[in-house]
Amino acid sequence: MALIKKFRIKKFKETEEILKLDKISMFYNKRQILNSLDLIINKQEILGMLGPNGVGKSTIFHIITGLKDPSYGRVFINGNDCTNIPIYERATKFKLGYVPQYGGFIQDLSLVENLNLVAEIHIKDKNLRITKIEKIISQFEFDPLLKIKAKHLSGGQKKKLVISMALINDPNILLLDEPFAALDILTIKMLQEIIVNLQSLDRITVVVCDHQARDLLSCVDRAIVLSNGKIIASGSPDEIVKDSSARSAYFGEEFQIK
Repeated sequence: MALIKKFRIKKFKETEEILKLDKISMFYNKRQILNSLDLIINKQEILGMLGPNGVGKSTIFHIITGLKDPSYGRVFINGNDCTNIPIYERATKFKLGYVPQYGGFIQDLSLVENLNLVAEIHIKDKNLRITKIEKIISQFEFDPLLKIKAKHLSGGQKKKLVISMALINDPNILLLDEPFAALDILTIKMLQEIIVNLQSLDRITVVVCDHQARDLLSCVDRAIVLSNGKIIASGSPDEIVKDSSARSAYFGEEFQIK
């Protein structure tokens, strides 16, 4: 698949920190998942996270959102220490959105009912709520699907629904956990275009983790590779693929982007 990114954000925008993980360590039953990990994510950047199973990618998302507390270390959003701030406040005050790998919607509600459910939580003004939902419906071309129960949507439609639900709160940062998993090529391309548009049109910082390395590298500005609880490589897609540590720990010697 050809690269769909027409630019790399670092080429036209000065970097400005929006999210920082400071010396994050995480243990599960005495097993160390993350080891004093440092990570800075910049405003309006699309960052990709790669690494083998169990390396801690989803754990990083859970720590950022507040679903899990780190064993050690701190989480900063816009320079504010959010380590002890609860999930709801991170989502509202600090405009943090999260799209999980599985679920994220109510199966027996229709597509529009799922949108309304989230909108009623975040937007108190009825007129603003209606306007926001109408914008989402237009943006994601949901008109033919509004009355279909979520459980009857295709895999790609479900993923679009969960992303759109996360956008109702107008997040500044959007975390996407395995968005390309078990999807066909055309649906993956559609989601890649959505991700790039979130950056270029909506000015959202996007963080993506996925095992589909080529698909991820096709739509990010920068990628990191995790191994043994640490970041072992960081750079543009071209740089990361050529990195000897990344090739040894994750890509292998034969991997190519195209």
